[in-house]
Amino acid sequence: MIYKYRVVLDTLDDVIRDIEIRDDSTLEDLHNAIAQAFGFDGTEMASFYKSDEDWNQGEEYLLFTMGDEDDQVNMMDETTLDSVFSRDYTKMIYVYDFFNMWTFYVELADIAEPEEGQDYPNLMFAQGQLPESPPEKKFEAEKLDDYDEDNGDNDDITFENLDDFDFDENWN
Repeated sequence: MIYKYRVVLDTLDDVIRDIEIRDDSTLEDLHNAIAQAFGFDGTEMASFYKSDEDWNQGEEYLLFTMGDEDDQVNMMDETTLDSVFSRDYTKMIYVYDFFNMWTFYVELADIAEPEEGQDYPNLMFAQGQLPESPPEKKFEAEKLDDYDEDNGDNDDITFENLDDFDFDENWN
């Protein structure tokens, strides 16, 4: 089967690429197709993240590891598209180049039969130009600042007398 994806840059302008790729391809193959479609060289760190209907970031799939991870990690080259995408699970977030944080919304738009004579992956549609720099991101710290302003911050707490806080300084 052929998976048809719409890939949208996280920006106010419409920067879109529609890509079709075989369902037994890996997330690394999709990464390469997206990087090429947007004009990246594909050598920067990147990750896919499972997403729900509201685009909340979930489980991560890495392009490559940075060292000795004891935990089980999901690798792009070991994950086929049909194992993470289906008619029920259609969305992932793709982040390319963690220094610049190019962020894309990737959505499975259709599942179709392969066309005879067509090479895959295939860039079907392109709209908009990639800006010179990625759109600015608003991080969670801003939400925390808003919380402090709304609810009053606790900067007036002092820790001069630890007896007031039921704290055992020799806990270990």
